[in-house]
Amino acid sequence: MTIEPLDLLRSNLARVRIPEPTNRIFKHECCVSFDTPVMLAFLCINFKALSDFCVGSVENMPDVLLVASDENMAVRSEGGLFIDMCTFLAFGKDFVGWNYEKTGNPVYLHIKQTKKLVPEDRPSKKPTLLAIGIDGGFDNNEPEYEETHSVVILPEYVSLPFPSVELPEKVRLAVDAILLAEGAERKEELAAWTADKKQVSSYALNLQQIDNGVVIPPSGWKCAKCDKADNLWLNLTDGMILCGRKNWDGTGGNNHAVEHYRETGYPLAVKLGTITADLEAADVFSYPEDESVLDPQLAQHLAFFGIDFSSLQKTEMTTAERELDQNTNFDWNRIQESGQEVYPIFGPGYTGLVNIGNSCYMAANMQVIFSTRSFISRYYLNQSLKKAFEMSPADPTVDLNMQLTKLAHGLLSGKYSVPAFEHDEKENMATSTATAKQEGIRPRMFKSVIAASHPEFSSTRQQDALEFFLHFLDQVERASAAKTELDPSRSFKFGIEDRILCSSGKVTYNRRNDYILSLNIPLHEATNKEELESFNKLKAEKLAEGKEINADEIVRPRVPLETCLANFSAPEEIHDFYSTALKTKTTALKTAGLTSFPDYLVLHMRRFVMEAGWVPKKLDVYIDVPDIIDISHMRTKGHQPGEELLPDGVPDEEDSNKMLANEEIVAQLVSMGFNHLHCQKAAINTSNAGVEEAMNWLLSHMDDPDIDLPISKGHGSTTATIVDQSKVDTLISFGFQEEIARKALEASGDDIEKATDWIFNNPNASVSSMDATPSNAASTSNDVNLPDGGGKYRLIGIVSHSGTSTLCGHYVAHILKDGRWVIFNDNKVGASINPPKEMGYLYFFERL
Repeated sequence: MTIEPLDLLRSNLARVRIPEPTNRIFKHECCVSFDTPVMLAFLCINFKALSDFCVGSVENMPDVLLVASDENMAVRSEGGLFIDMCTFLAFGKDFVGWNYEKTGNPVYLHIKQTKKLVPEDRPSKKPTLLAIGIDGGFDNNEPEYEETHSVVILPEYVSLPFPSVELPEKVRLAVDAILLAEGAERKEELAAWTADKKQVSSYALNLQQIDNGVVIPPSGWKCAKCDKADNLWLNLTDGMILCGRKNWDGTGGNNHAVEHYRETGYPLAVKLGTITADLEAADVFSYPEDESVLDPQLAQHLAFFGIDFSSLQKTEMTTAERELDQNTNFDWNRIQESGQEVYPIFGPGYTGLVNIGNSCYMAANMQVIFSTRSFISRYYLNQSLKKAFEMSPADPTVDLNMQLTKLAHGLLSGKYSVPAFEHDEKENMATSTATAKQEGIRPRMFKSVIAASHPEFSSTRQQDALEFFLHFLDQVERASAAKTELDPSRSFKFGIEDRILCSSGKVTYNRRNDYILSLNIPLHEATNKEELESFNKLKAEKLAEGKEINADEIVRPRVPLETCLANFSAPEEIHDFYSTALKTKTTALKTAGLTSFPDYLVLHMRRFVMEAGWVPKKLDVYIDVPDIIDISHMRTKGHQPGEELLPDGVPDEEDSNKMLANEEIVAQLVSMGFNHLHCQKAAINTSNAGVEEAMNWLLSHMDDPDIDLPISKGHGSTTATIVDQSKVDTLISFGFQEEIARKALEASGDDIEKATDWIFNNPNASVSSMDATPSNAASTSNDVNLPDGGGKYRLIGIVSHSGTSTLCGHYVAHILKDGRWVIFNDNKVGASINPPKEMGYLYFFERL
């Protein structure tokens, strides 16, 4: 007997919930794919016209290719989205059946969107604020849609139109609440960000002005120390007109204004050309405060030098406007591809990642990581979306395995890597291939999960690509703790061994595991010293004449990668090393090498260094990187016959009073953002062996319960913690051994949640081995479980950085795919013409 649709709906009302304000409602993106509510019309396009920029040969491809007919619609779903009216999770048409099979929930709100036509001649508004999603900020370029709704009942997909007065009141209330709610996807990504508002300078009210007879003319300005006639700053103390700072890319001024401040200490300057009747819009910069500020007495300060601001016209951009302009006009291939036209590529493995708010550090990393066999096998070839969904908890959006599988299939399947043509390109597909683009996919759910435990990655601020890479692999390793054989992060892990030779003649060996090999860049080993000397002479001559160096005249040091690798292994003196044999501090000699060779070797180039005064600086240097490297000579030999080991132990109470942290090590760690007390403990607990050793100690002890306690005579070591036996019993009920449970509770301050986390972070721990930090002959790192093989590697990926700091600028990935280099710049993917092998920040090598 056929049941009427309304009766069928009424029989399932128990499976319908009216969402509450605290419920997370997903309605913009499928939980297990990148499908969206937007409906697509498709065009059949002759594949011959697309063969040059799609991957694969024409002979092996179909005669036609389905391509989105609407611009920017390449990743939209053909069937809209289905919202589970019990859990409020969203699913694409191909996946909603899986949810019904798993949960039995039959009632869904079906949302379909069709893009509205927008006049082609509609002008784009120029942004006036460095902001997104607010008045005056960047246009989100979000198209407008016509939206239709219906209530669908599975498994027969019985459809009831909405709105309709015939629907039960509970269903109508539930649908209204879902449609009115802000989607969880949008809530979890910051919709708007703005630059900080300018503050009144503390130097403005009592600014000293020197009456030296200077009168500033209304035009015709020029730097007093060079020929620069733009980017000029008027010092408000003595009336000197000088050029601004030189930008990282060689543009801007010659630093004469800031150099004048360093010589005189005169704090405030105003940018000429930004002064108008609206004095608040003038660009006033405070050198000691190192930011743009407000000067409430600017009119008086300008009048002192005879400036009538009411008659001046704006001719220069302010600092904020210039920053805005650079963001608005950022050309994705300008920095990395020398401005050459990059030909777009589409197909499996060539899907771009949309920048969802300074997320290029994440996108560049994930593109390279999902080009490795280990991650492709784990989350794509050997795990289907359905399998990951069936294994996921009730909410798949918070499951790392599900979201990694979703990301892998989104990047590698090719489903979302198709051209989205402009309106006029639909008329002539064959001639528009070079300008075709793809929308890419938005990794919002993945970012939400991977950043959940990290406040910085949860923000939309720019981050260090290296730090994210390490955080990502750490999260994958934790998630794979129960099945280490399935852990793809192991393919990056290797052992490092430090051999420290004490002045007593005895040695100690410290072993640790790492995911990256961090290399210093020895500039004194540059291979083009003669060219550098000639360039420096030319530069000095031009500066003396007040002229600029042309970009094509700049010569940068070139340092071979082999030299950087040799520098890592070279003997290094350690001062203030505490010798357990001599019972005092002494000078030791350290050498380093690898105990195993990973499947994928990641080299981190230390391009960011600290200058005098601990001012961070980016090294403007080229690294000559060959396609093939051999690091076989870097394998360590371990404890050798005839070597006498330093005795184990820590300084006794009397010695501990003498043991102090090396301030250079502490200062470098603090400059990286670590807590000062934590850095002191790290230096002391590694016997001041070096920054890298201290950082490794710090990263592995960040969650110690005593990390914030003051340093005691025993260097912050704590006495044994009295643990609650009931908590020990709880951990035993989880399947852990009593000794391990007790040790974990002692290490975590009797906190059962931290103790559980501690056990998963120390899967190979035992009561006898957990206390070991330095390792001598008897102690070894878990090398037996690490991948190992020969020392020959091929370069397969580069993450490059453009900008003055890892916390600003832009990251781009170049990857060797199918025998050619490809550039991945957020959602733009194309054939690389000139991969920047010499400019890498992270280099990815695959073992041959």
